[in-house]
Amino acid sequence: MEDYREYVPNVHFEQIPIKNLVSNQEYQRNLAVSHLRRTIENFDLYQINPVKVSRRDGVNYVFNGQHTIEVIATVSGSRETPVWCMIYDDLEYSQEADIFANQMKCVKPLLPYEVFMANVEAGNDDQLLIKSLVESYGMFLSQNKVPGGICAIACLEHIYHNYGFHVLDRTLRLCIGTWEGDYNSLSANMLKGIAQMVVAFGDSMKDDLFKEKVGAFSSREISRTAKDRRAGSLGYAESMLIAYNKKMKAGLQWSKLYQSQSAVPEEDFDAGDEEEMERAEETNAF
Repeated sequence: MEDYREYVPNVHFEQIPIKNLVSNQEYQRNLAVSHLRRTIENFDLYQINPVKVSRRDGVNYVFNGQHTIEVIATVSGSRETPVWCMIYDDLEYSQEADIFANQMKCVKPLLPYEVFMANVEAGNDDQLLIKSLVESYGMFLSQNKVPGGICAIACLEHIYHNYGFHVLDRTLRLCIGTWEGDYNSLSANMLKGIAQMVVAFGDSMKDDLFKEKVGAFSSREISRTAKDRRAGSLGYAESMLIAYNKKMKAGLQWSKLYQSQSAVPEEDFDAGDEEEMERAEETNAF
């Protein structure tokens, strides 16, 4: 019989009360308060992973799972709560630090598309509704930038969760109707820029005029103007507002566009989220 021991970690599992775990080693990062808050608000028993523990000199040192134990302690209201621990008895401090530093090196993070489609398979209402809405316009969700495909998945979810179904619906209707589904027009910044205009101006912005006046410029031209003005989706909204107001005596008021930026809390959509969207688009680009 073959010996597979070199491929199997020499560990055992125990349930250990959180109060008996130590997670303040120098190599560990500070606790991310915003991450803890989101995880606590969306606590799911089936998402809990075993905590990795190095037992040295009778002390249980956590080297992977410090956020997990804090979430469970908060949700349960007690540090007496036990957690499943994967215990190593033969590690030195330097080995723990090395494992912590390199544990994510070969892990492939899930793309927004992969997370979204898993939610669809799970039958989650929000993702099913967004998918159905996209398909009602003859489009589909895609992992790649292809004709008829929308790969700015995180942006669609952001608009839906922060502005609501009707804003997402009108955003898609304007974008697809203006540029006929050109995949260069379906970027995260473009979609969110349109959503910002919808929220800012409401019914005072006429769909037919938007399609006629903004559609006189290609999506690439809108993008170039946007990047000359400012970074992110607000630059796209400004670029489209310039096009919409062109040769109008009384156009849409610029002040309303900036007032609408405070409608959504900054923590719900910050620079990190915008960068995540752009990274996803770059990854999926030809």
